[in-house]
Amino acid sequence: MLRHLVHLRFAKDVTDADKAALYKDLAGLGDHIGGILDFQSRRNVSVELPLVRDFNDMFWFDFRDTSVRDVYLDDPKHQEIGGRIVAKLEGGADGVFVCDIEL
Repeated sequence: MLRHLVHLRFAKDVTDADKAALYKDLAGLGDHIGGILDFQSRRNVSVELPLVRDFNDMFWFDFRDTSVRDVYLDDPKHQEIGGRIVAKLEGGADGVFVCDIEL
């Protein structure tokens, strides 16, 4: 299993409702792409603020394997949602950090 972690630095004017709508759209990919096992989103509650660097939000997908991750990465629906997310980040693509780990 592969966990795809995405850390986000949203612009200051992005509301919790905006974030919830984006996360809902991401969660819907589980019905669209076979092999997505789970989707979760969370708020970063770390007290190490200098190290957080305003990456205060995150989500992750659990994929059955790397082939599912690769389908997800190329999927047009994912790319459209990802574009909307990047447009709401501080610094655009500089406001996202991605990490994949094997579980």
